[in-house]
Parts: sequence; structure tokens; C-alpha cells
Amino acid sequence: MLTPAFAALFDMDGVLVDNTDFHINAWIQFAHHNGLTLTRQQYVDHINGHVSADSMAYVFGHPLSATELAQRTEEKEEIYRTLYVPHRQPLTGLLDFLTAMQADGVPMAVGTSAPVSNIGFTLDGLALRPFFDTIVDASMVTHGKPDPEIYLKAADRLNIPPARCVVFEDAFAGIEAGLRAGMVVVALATTHTRAELATSGAALIIDNFVGLTPASIQQLLPTE
Repeated sequence: MLTPAFAALFDMDGVLVDNTDFHINAWIQFAHHNGLTLTRQQYVDHINGHVSADSMAYVFGHPLSATELAQRTEEKEEIYRTLYVPHRQPLTGLLDFLTAMQADGVPMAVGTSAPVSNIGFTLDGLALRPFFDTIVDASMVTHGKPDPEIYLKAADRLNIPPARCVVFEDAFAGIEAGLRAGMVVVALATTHTRAELATSGAALIIDNFVGLTPASIQQLLPTE
């Protein structure tokens, strides 16, 4: 069997689905329900792309016990799922792109900071799971993004060297994780503007997956 030319690693929120505004509103509602305040800018700067333990510690001002973390996380995610379910859909062009990648034999993985309940909500709710060879979530790593561990683990599971992996991300923490893993990064302008992403280090900035092909992604990789 031929070794695949490269692998594609995808964040979930803000990449497979354009759901950032729904997460922001859910966090704001969650904070309000708990007598706290949170702004959109605080979400973007301190929560987006980070694991729940770090996000909750920021919102409450101190780390939460494992029991309280699980309870609070699910409380917030229930708000998010209620808000988003009527609007749940893949990002424009995603299905065509994943289909083309799968047809070309490109290994694909999801590396997400989202809780398991949201992974099922998105990947199974939109029938996306069959496209991916493996899924790595926050419970499987010791260090969350921007640490590169989640993407290094995904690459290892696919048996593809990090230098032959392309990461699709929307958050600065995730972009940094991909770059620190030694991977090429494609940035989705769903959470941040193209101007904001211009200095992120991403090799390519896109609004969605329309027109993207396996060949165009492979061209981003350094020549061997």
C-alpha cells in the first residue's frame, strides 16, 4: 500500500461548523445564570479554542474540582446545543471537500477541545464521523491547546509524520498548537477576520471550503 502524501487534521467548532456566535451566546448566558459577566471579547481572548478546565477557571476566577467542572461544562453545553440545533449544518463546501479527500485516500482526524457530548452532537448529528479515521478530544490529552499535544497525538494515530500534516483551525490557540506541532496550518475566518489572521502564521486563510481540493492542500506542504 502506498504511503499517503499527507494527512488533514480538523478542529471541530468554527471549522466543520460555523457555530462561534452560538458558543459565545451560550457562554454569556451561562455566566449570567451564575451571577457573572462575560463579554464577546473575553470569549475570543480567553475561551475560544481552550479546553473546558481552562475556560471555566477563567470565568469563575479559580480552578474547579473535577465534579464541578463536569457539571458546569454540561450546563453550558446544554445551553449551546439548545441554541444551535435549529441552525446545525456543515460549513459551506465541507461535505464536497471531505468527500474528495476521502476518495483520494487522505487520512483525516478531528482534534477538538469540545466535550464528548458536543462531539456526538456535531459529528453524528451531521453524519460527519465516517469521514474521519480518528478523533482526539480534550479528555485524551494532558495539555490543551495551544500546546501541540492534541495534534501530535492525532498524527501519531494516523501514522503520519507531523511535517506531512495540515491542520484546519479557526482559533489562535489552535493555530499555535498546529504550528508548534510542526504542521502546516489553514485558518478559517469564521471567528476572526482575515486581517486578524494575517499574522497568525497560517499558510492559507479561507472563508469556507468551497473550491478547495486535495491537490491545492498538498501544494501547501514543503517539497520533499
